[in-house]
Amino acid sequence: MSSLNKVFLIGRLTRDPEMRYTANGATVTSFSIATNRYAVNANGERKEFTDYHNIVAWNIGKRNLADFCGQYLKKGNLVFVEGRLQTRTWEGQDGIKRRQTEIVANNVQFLEPRTQRSDAEPIPPFVGDELTEEIDVNPDDIPF
Repeated sequence: MSSLNKVFLIGRLTRDPEMRYTANGATVTSFSIATNRYAVNANGERKEFTDYHNIVAWNIGKRNLADFCGQYLKKGNLVFVEGRLQTRTWEGQDGIKRRQTEIVANNVQFLEPRTQRSDAEPIPPFVGDELTEEIDVNPDDIPF
């Protein structure tokens, strides 16, 4: 039986991205986006709902997705995010178990024209689709 874990979102950043580094030096950038949806309530009125999504971008090989997101994205930017859902669980310092579901991005596209962006610095039209080098994968290294 096959399975699929794929997410496509278009939304606006709710805050500036936060770039940090892991203990081994890997770059990770996190940000959140808001998406809107509409539904009709019991009275027949159309109502707008907003959903918030936590996004995590990593540098993968020579694909500097985390660097690009941290450098070029700003609060309010309209973006397309493609990735997968991931749920993490951990125990906090207070002993309470916590759980968070987030989207791990493998592609982020900037959807606004450069003339509408607040920063004047040129940005790439998309990030994450181009592979700069081929990577050989040993099937024995795959954990499933």
